[in-house]
Amino acid sequence: MAKKLPKTDVVIIGVGWAGGIIASELTKKGLSVVGLERGKERVTEDYYMAHDELRYALRYDLMQDLSKETITFRSNEKVRALPMRSYGSFLLGEGLGGAGVHWNGQTFRFLPYDFKIRSMTIDRYGKDKIPPGMTIQDWGITYDELEPFFDKFEKTTGISGEENPMAGKRSNAYPTPPMLHTPSMKMFTEAANKLKLHPYTVPSANLSENYTNPDGISRAACQYCGYCERFGCEYGAKADPVVTVIPVAKKTGKFEIRTLSYVRRILHKGGKATGVMYTDLTTGEEIEQPADIVVSTGYVFNNTRLMLLSKIGKPYDSASGTGVIGKNYAYQVIKGTAAGFFEDQKFNLYAGAGSLGVSLDDYNGDNFDHSDLKFIHGGNIAHTMTGQRPIQNNPVPEGTPIWGKDFKAKSLKYANSVLTVGSQGSSMPFRHHYLDLDPTYKDQFGDPLIRITFDFEDQDRELARYLSDRCGEIVKEMGGQNILKLKELGPYEITTYQSTHNTGGVIMGENPGNSAINNHMQMWDMENLFVIGASAFPHNSGYNPTGTIGALAYRAADGIVEYSKKGKLLV
Repeated sequence: MAKKLPKTDVVIIGVGWAGGIIASELTKKGLSVVGLERGKERVTEDYYMAHDELRYALRYDLMQDLSKETITFRSNEKVRALPMRSYGSFLLGEGLGGAGVHWNGQTFRFLPYDFKIRSMTIDRYGKDKIPPGMTIQDWGITYDELEPFFDKFEKTTGISGEENPMAGKRSNAYPTPPMLHTPSMKMFTEAANKLKLHPYTVPSANLSENYTNPDGISRAACQYCGYCERFGCEYGAKADPVVTVIPVAKKTGKFEIRTLSYVRRILHKGGKATGVMYTDLTTGEEIEQPADIVVSTGYVFNNTRLMLLSKIGKPYDSASGTGVIGKNYAYQVIKGTAAGFFEDQKFNLYAGAGSLGVSLDDYNGDNFDHSDLKFIHGGNIAHTMTGQRPIQNNPVPEGTPIWGKDFKAKSLKYANSVLTVGSQGSSMPFRHHYLDLDPTYKDQFGDPLIRITFDFEDQDRELARYLSDRCGEIVKEMGGQNILKLKELGPYEITTYQSTHNTGGVIMGENPGNSAINNHMQMWDMENLFVIGASAFPHNSGYNPTGTIGALAYRAADGIVEYSKKGKLLV
């Protein structure tokens, strides 16, 4: 029998960006909050002089142990799903701060089009533009409604950036100036301008200058060391929950963090959540934490799995298209890239930062005419300098042998002479793409793993080719030769890293018929349960998701405070 603890006002499941924001905002309002994190404690000092590519980038020191819990994957419902036992297509983080510790820091706002994608697509192109089986829907909120919360997240994190001429209107400028421009970034900007495109510096959570945020948290400027993605920042220059929102919550005296606490069920009775049951990983003891309000702020798979294991909400059924938990899983189309070889030029590609780059949105959202194209939406195109660490980077021209004398000679010749222009393509949901509980495979506690059913569609193949061609045009204008582009997007395969931007499963919407939560992240059918994260996205945009997660978390925090006073479903 589980040990029962005294009740708290709020219990948070997962202390990453969303959990940290909720903890900070609620404790400032006087609510007592317990944060349960299944990973271990983390502090900036852990990463001092830890530029170890082998440990962090290749052996995944900050990631989840797949031998204890993983996901299973199948491309369609006719085949058996198998567990992912080694990291490939995406990485699952674990520990205090979540993926906010080892992200790159690229902090975009989704476009106004994203939030009303179905209605705006139909208004411009008609219903026939949406192919059979594609389940896009409006989010139940507009960009203008969310804009103040984007602004708040950017001020908390000190985002360094400049105006994007093709994005939604801003109420304020970025709190810090854009990052420095390298020679290759200047080449990209000049090429894009010649092609009459609209380049701008990537909005960055790697600080361009020293900064103190509205909560009084001071951080140092980025040193451009190139160790961002898959690494913690030894300078605190990269915004993460451990150096921004979590200290604010701790300072109130109202926030208790319990690490190595693995939440296995949300407890509920009579249509209301009553708390959570978790296992203390240090002792194996089962513990019940009662709470007036429960907030699930985990990663996409964790949020969805917890709803299914706890029997909250109606599971999605692909055959009938009914149900909401597990619906609208989406990924990201990341392979629309182009690389050019610069025969007589050398660049310092080993220096950089996770969010150092120049991008453009001329081919993102509905910023361009799709009338004669066989896809909707698009993607952000960028040239980034994230730091090409030596073990993972060794580009050679197409046709070069993969070993031997010629391979070695070409490797040396083209080291620091290859520039890439890449894209982040959007991902549209389809009726037969979803998350559910695997009927065969279980975790270390005997609970079913989450199962992904997903593959690339014609929408994705058309989009990837289109974006790759646009990237190739920019590389050519930059002066690149022997340009490598995508020829064909094959079936989705889970063994090669692509993107950790998974979305959907506990999606938001305008009504309980097509969504699990409202625009305050509140469960339609369990009013004191809030589910926050990229699991709320009904589709994935052509951007990194973190900026939009942060904005939704700040809006949800306001909603939770309001609910704590009024005790009813928010509208």
